[in-house]
Amino acid sequence: MRQFDVYANTSSATRDAYPFIVDIQSNVIAQISTRIVIPLGRKSAFGSMTMDDLTPVVTYDGEELLLLVPQIASVPARILKDPIGSLSHMRDDIISALDFAITGT
Repeated sequence: MRQFDVYANTSSATRDAYPFIVDIQSNVIAQISTRIVIPLGRKSAFGSMTMDDLTPVVTYDGEELLLLVPQIASVPARILKDPIGSLSHMRDDIISALDFAITGT
């Protein structure tokens, strides 16, 4: 598992609104059994209820998605199988959004 890898959401209950999740956890703490993730939600489902600094837009698989930092969570590492992509090119944007959530700046 690598930081910023993207995985398909395996939950049938939430997959329509949140088709993907992004692993944001540093590999320095890879020995624990959970991973910190942020869901990617369909921008169309949120309309104008977005905050650029907190929920940056991600274009992935031809669709505009929101990185939903307020919905950060942890999941068992064992459910993250076969990454389907990476957002490592958005590292600075992701860290900025996390920083905004914590500090407000």
